[in-house]
Amino acid sequence: MQIAIFTGSASGHSPVFAEGVATLARTLAEQGIGIVYGGGNVGLMGIIATEALSHGGAVIGVIPGSLVDRELAHPDLTRLEIVETMHERKARMAELSDAFIALPGGTGTLEEFFEVWTWQQLGIHNKPVALYNVDGFWDPLIAMIYASVDAGFLRGVYRDALIISDNAQDLLNQLSIWKPAPQKWHAEISTDVVPLP
Repeated sequence: MQIAIFTGSASGHSPVFAEGVATLARTLAEQGIGIVYGGGNVGLMGIIATEALSHGGAVIGVIPGSLVDRELAHPDLTRLEIVETMHERKARMAELSDAFIALPGGTGTLEEFFEVWTWQQLGIHNKPVALYNVDGFWDPLIAMIYASVDAGFLRGVYRDALIISDNAQDLLNQLSIWKPAPQKWHAEISTDVVPLP
């Protein structure tokens, strides 16, 4: 099994983020679960890779050539794939992965998370998507997701299909028993749509 990790090229102000990421990396490595990530050696990206490698884990990095120097490509990965564009990076990470976990990060992490979660809803892939909620980092986003359901812009089945945990082992346990929600626009979840006269 390989899991795509989306996270920041910064470490954040609190050491709790690095500690949480290191815990997840060790847990994945100890259970023989490989990591697919953005290939960098900076911030939380560097921590997840280095920690997993130091515990015998396999780590594949996927990075655009234009970011090899800026994100300081990690020199010790199991494999580093250099692609042309960010679109290719995300597509390749999705292709290589059996699941997706978003760790604390900035706009790039958010963009990657929302894309794979949207793809799941549309049936483009049938893989679990998770938020690793280190120190409540994702609480504002989770509140927004619930607000979207309450306002009628997101179906509750998609919110419920999103895995959320602040514990690394619990996160992996949930990934192992995950069941997909019906695809968007599927008849089973479209019964509340009233046709126009």
